[in-house]
Amino acid sequence: MAEHDIVFMHLCFYDAEKSNISRANTPMSYTLKGLKILDFSTLLPGPFATLYLADLGAEVVHIESPTRPDLLRLMPPFANGQATSQSYLNRNKQSVALDLKDPANIELVKSKIADYDIVIEQFRPGVMQRLGLDYLILSEINPKLIYCSITGYGQTGTYKAKAGHDINYLALSGIAGHSGRIESGPPALGIQVADVAGGSMHAVIAILAAVIERQRSGKGQYIDISMTDCVVTMNNLAASASLAGNQHQRPESGYLNGGTFYDYYATQDGRYLSIGSLEPQFMQGLAQLLELPIILEKGTSFAPEDHAQVKQAIQDKIRSQPLAHWQMLFAQADVCVEPVLKLEEALRSELAQQRGWVVQVPLKMNDSEQSQAQLACPIKFSRSAMRYDFIGQTLGEKQNW
Repeated sequence: MAEHDIVFMHLCFYDAEKSNISRANTPMSYTLKGLKILDFSTLLPGPFATLYLADLGAEVVHIESPTRPDLLRLMPPFANGQATSQSYLNRNKQSVALDLKDPANIELVKSKIADYDIVIEQFRPGVMQRLGLDYLILSEINPKLIYCSITGYGQTGTYKAKAGHDINYLALSGIAGHSGRIESGPPALGIQVADVAGGSMHAVIAILAAVIERQRSGKGQYIDISMTDCVVTMNNLAASASLAGNQHQRPESGYLNGGTFYDYYATQDGRYLSIGSLEPQFMQGLAQLLELPIILEKGTSFAPEDHAQVKQAIQDKIRSQPLAHWQMLFAQADVCVEPVLKLEEALRSELAQQRGWVVQVPLKMNDSEQSQAQLACPIKFSRSAMRYDFIGQTLGEKQNW
């Protein structure tokens, strides 16, 4: 199996329109071209990890059950005949339907594993071992294999067999315990932090690190990714204060979680404004624009009662006018104040257009007539391109694997 050079490129700004030039007119260079991945994962953590790897050019074969479809395929809304989440999360991947309870299919996987660099799976600990597809067995066939397991609580400990979801991992990690409001409790987030920031992103980092290490050692290795373990590290600043400073973390008690004027503020028309003017120059600009000298007088104080006074003054001021008024006032001011946009507004914003947040992905390979709007991969290389060949395939679309 050929080794693969992973080159880290400098990020650069570039014209978003240039990123959408037709593949037919532009020679493509994909950073992970040649890397082959066998993906047994479902739902969000594993598929989002392999989405990034596929966008970067890796060849991903997604193994799916023909009788127990991934919930992603069943979750509305639907567009172009299938669930939009399936179309997005599994783009650029080949869908192969295999019943892993059939011994013949287990042997099929084993017969092909020497051709693959990476396996990603998301079953509970012990499932792949019972199937005969665990790391010990597959690495005997392919010693260079990198095998990544993503689970809620890892491969060891008393929690390893427990079921869980993003909300449970956030609860056990301590994040939910110092987030949200004192009166209303932890926030119900609109995204899955533990699944993605915990599971997906740490899996991608670990896999690519293992690929680089393999260049030196010539050997693969096993990677144990616990979404709870990984999302705990998202506590970074708060955990540092708790561990080394013995400072207990609570909602609305810290500098960045609502304990100061760094917060969201309701406008007259029920919208919100984010204010993050922490540094002196931004604080001064904010005080001048809002005509609130108390921000300069007490904004840097460590006394809770001073924080409360500053915050109340800002709340009263922002509530006096609709969002449009504040957008106009702060449009040309560089003071870390921005409107809270609805998702549909954000995806159509000037920033989204300038930075190419959305890309049109063909429904089928080499289909220049029909496409679907999806989030683009946000990584921007100076020389290498992202791959957008086709949306997620129908179940078992790749025949004769």
